[in-house]
Amino acid sequence: MALVSPNGEQYDSLLRQLRDRMEEGCGETIYVVGMGSDGGDWGLDEKDMEASVATVCSMCEQLDADLIPLRERNEAAGLVRDYLIRRRVGELDFLEVRVAVVGNVDAGKSTLLGVLTHGELDNGRGFARQKLFRHKHEMESGRTSSVGNDILGFDQEGQVVNKPDSHGGSLDWTKICEKSSKVITFIDLAGHEKYLKTTVFGMTGHLPDFCMLMVGSNAGIVGMTKEHLGLALALNVPVFVVVTKIDMCPANILQETLKLLQRLLKSPGCRKIPVLVQNKDNVIVTASNFSSERMCPIFQISNVTGENMDLLKMFLNLLSSRTSYRDDQPAEFQIDDTYSVPGVGTVVSGTTLRGLIRLNDTMLLGPDPLGSFIPIAVKSIHRKRMPVKEVRGGQTASFSLKKIKRSSIRKGMVMVSPRLCPQATWEFEAEILVLHHPTTISPRYQAMVHCGSIRQTATILSMNRDCLRTGDKASVHFRFIKTPEYLHCDQRLVFREGRTKAVGTITKLLQSTNNLPSNSKPPQIKMQSTKKAPLRKEDGTTAAGDDVTTIAQTAGSNVTQPV
Repeated sequence: MALVSPNGEQYDSLLRQLRDRMEEGCGETIYVVGMGSDGGDWGLDEKDMEASVATVCSMCEQLDADLIPLRERNEAAGLVRDYLIRRRVGELDFLEVRVAVVGNVDAGKSTLLGVLTHGELDNGRGFARQKLFRHKHEMESGRTSSVGNDILGFDQEGQVVNKPDSHGGSLDWTKICEKSSKVITFIDLAGHEKYLKTTVFGMTGHLPDFCMLMVGSNAGIVGMTKEHLGLALALNVPVFVVVTKIDMCPANILQETLKLLQRLLKSPGCRKIPVLVQNKDNVIVTASNFSSERMCPIFQISNVTGENMDLLKMFLNLLSSRTSYRDDQPAEFQIDDTYSVPGVGTVVSGTTLRGLIRLNDTMLLGPDPLGSFIPIAVKSIHRKRMPVKEVRGGQTASFSLKKIKRSSIRKGMVMVSPRLCPQATWEFEAEILVLHHPTTISPRYQAMVHCGSIRQTATILSMNRDCLRTGDKASVHFRFIKTPEYLHCDQRLVFREGRTKAVGTITKLLQSTNNLPSNSKPPQIKMQSTKKAPLRKEDGTTAAGDDVTTIAQTAGSNVTQPV
């Protein structure tokens, strides 16, 4: 395509092409000027380059976007330049990319986030991570046990805008969001094996766009590293690897770790193409090809000396969100945490899955233990502690709700638009793959199912094979134990119990709550019948009393009649 003084028709087609590329990349794209599409030599001379850049500038003005130069290089026929084109967003809006941070214990996850978000290097003694911990026991042990959230803001030029407060060193999230055109949200997950449940919840419930796998160069690939990598692959999240502590690691050990890492990524289970990132050119090449999911960049950094930290920041700035959303779909929001704020009331936080939610919209909240949904009004909306008027698909937000107790909301509930007429489901079928199981799985096996922000124990009622072992695939019929949930076909699920892990996709929803399953009501009736029974014998048997007892017996409960 000729960028040098194009005629009207060519200009329109170039504009259309750029608009499509920006929509595909959720508001940003990497544009290369001087790359011939006709297979000739790459490169332009000075005059043509300036004319081309002027054309691209005018296209960006039309699309209301910024043009950020990334690099310039000499090719066979002259200059080639790479630009990042990013849609301009208002004061109160920003592009958001979520990155989950996983890796083994002591790989330096929290320390790296402390260095990135607070802009100060670590002292090698746990100085940087102190700012991130949420609980007292995390401060004392230095281990993350909850799902932490930290943000890193980039302005139009791709510079980091995080400036910690001079008193106390805390970050003002509202200021960061106002100055940023793009915010990276880091979901800091726990590396310790006993917090695997929390880590799985962070990976399924917070819907990360990318996953940053941390490896300590001196320890190598140990412990939970493979588990976490497997989890990211099972959920189809593109992974990039960060090797930390290269300042204290002997050269031969570092090489050994990198060799093992490359072998692991090339193995048949992963089938990735590992790329060691050494300079800015590598960053641009990997970032533009990263969402194709095959390429896996490996960064080597030190939190103490700050080596290669600028490459990692540049890479994070170039990442664009993987999912695009239309505003006209009915709104849907999944809840992954609830709070009770003094003076405000009940607050829920989570991710908008699709659609557009505005202030004072009425949404349906549910399902409750009986599978019903209740209408509720959204009183105020915050994104990253900044008040906003509306929130779109793919963005995280928190809402304050009117007239509802925190105790009646649980993780895994959803808020949906009344247009959807939502139904809660007790039973569903899923195609699953067993990743690891010590013995065999047969019907009536129970395991914890994670699906989005839902986590609940489910029983296997039946499956299309007699028993399942490690590595088997099957179609399985599940049933929730406690409460019905709001599910979709094609949702990814992870189920685990002790050392057993399996992943799968929901293929069919079987039973809606209109016909309640037989085991949902009797427990309450049993309790009533045993409480009422002694009274009933004293003041003559009432018809209602008999009624309760007969129901309890037909439901198959062994209520003993007091004599």
